[in-house]
Amino acid sequence: MDAPEDSSHYFTDFTLAEIVDMETLFKELGDQSLLKDFCQTVASSFSCSVNRKGKSSITWKQVQGWFQGSLEKQNQPKFKTAPSSPLLIVDLSNPGGVRDAGSPETVTYGKASDVSDLAFEAKSARDDAWYDVASFMTYRYLRTGALEVRVRFSGFDNQHDEWVNVQTSVRERSIPVEPSECGRVKVGDLLLCFQDREDEALYCDAHVVNIKRGVHDHRSCNCVFVVRYEFDGTEEPLGLESICRRPDSEE
Repeated sequence: MDAPEDSSHYFTDFTLAEIVDMETLFKELGDQSLLKDFCQTVASSFSCSVNRKGKSSITWKQVQGWFQGSLEKQNQPKFKTAPSSPLLIVDLSNPGGVRDAGSPETVTYGKASDVSDLAFEAKSARDDAWYDVASFMTYRYLRTGALEVRVRFSGFDNQHDEWVNVQTSVRERSIPVEPSECGRVKVGDLLLCFQDREDEALYCDAHVVNIKRGVHDHRSCNCVFVVRYEFDGTEEPLGLESICRRPDSEE
């Protein structure tokens, strides 16, 4: 295989969504992800994505370089006492690149990834609710290998910024359901639901447990969706205006 001698400068051309995809692929395939044919397939998929419109194409060597770096990190010896800082932080607002969390010295990897054109929502640890992401400020790798990103929630200032786990707490934005699309919602589906309470109103995950179909047209829907919230197990009937479907539920 033709692994590059120094792959570090390849890492910064990827969007956050592409990094998440490659993390998943590496966990599944390990060193098999370094194969040239596989890297060519991944690079072609990224380059043709609508999220890369206006950006440079990705080469298979860039993809292979990222996987090579992940393999090297995985094979590093484990220490009982950490020999260095537990974090590597990439500041997306600073083209200077990567700095060690325990050191003022900066290591330049090149221009940081631009994820401003991607539509995401993130789960807040404060209330377990989902909020639209206005921007990604910084991302970091923990020593465990987990990828976290610091998000600025839409409609909030920097005092409400949070570090969230990319695998569990960042996802593509949910989609409001139009009256003509209510047939797409099935029992068992995961929905993002508007939970309106006396003291707060939040968007939370829930699964559909029952649907009472009503007579309607493409302009209005009288169906009732009984959902069970994930965070506390309570059930509630909701109208179409209070639910959003997940993008991967499209038929």
